[in-house]
Amino acid sequence: MERNSEQEERKKIIEADLIDSPWYERTFESFLWGNRLWVLFAVVSALIAAIALFIIGTLDVLDVVGQLWKYYILGDHAADIHATAVSEIIGAVDLYLIAIVMLLFSFGIYELFVSQIDAAAEHSSSKILEIHSLDELKDKVAKVIIMVLVVKYFQMVLDMKFNGPLEMLYLAGSILALSLALYFLHKGGEH
Repeated sequence: MERNSEQEERKKIIEADLIDSPWYERTFESFLWGNRLWVLFAVVSALIAAIALFIIGTLDVLDVVGQLWKYYILGDHAADIHATAVSEIIGAVDLYLIAIVMLLFSFGIYELFVSQIDAAAEHSSSKILEIHSLDELKDKVAKVIIMVLVVKYFQMVLDMKFNGPLEMLYLAGSILALSLALYFLHKGGEH
């Protein structure tokens, strides 16, 4: 109700401004407003990148399934499937998270600069894709990027070789620091 009255008030101000504005100002503002559509290049490119990353991640998971088939069904025990499978699946999760960043960016830029996505507005389950400001888009993208870094960190940890107890203590300390950072990140934001 309050939002409708704000919109009506804004329409009145815009109509009054249109009457008082000279033709060249209206023409320039119309030209300027039309140029916001250049962001569609970023929207489409980010969407293509997201689709490509989803496909690559899925192909990586299918590769793991193929390796499992060879290992367990065909009896080819030449490689240690356990370490390889975990590492590749974590890599696939990493790719999926980056794809989600690209989707959030694509949807957010479109909604901020072009138009509200009507199909998304019809579904109440799409609140994650609602973007109302550039800061909100930045916050959502930053949170997913941090999760990508966490996944990448754990992928790197799987490949590490420990030479002594001090290195294992460093690992424990870094996991504690990462956990605290995630706690404070989620404590400060809405989910």
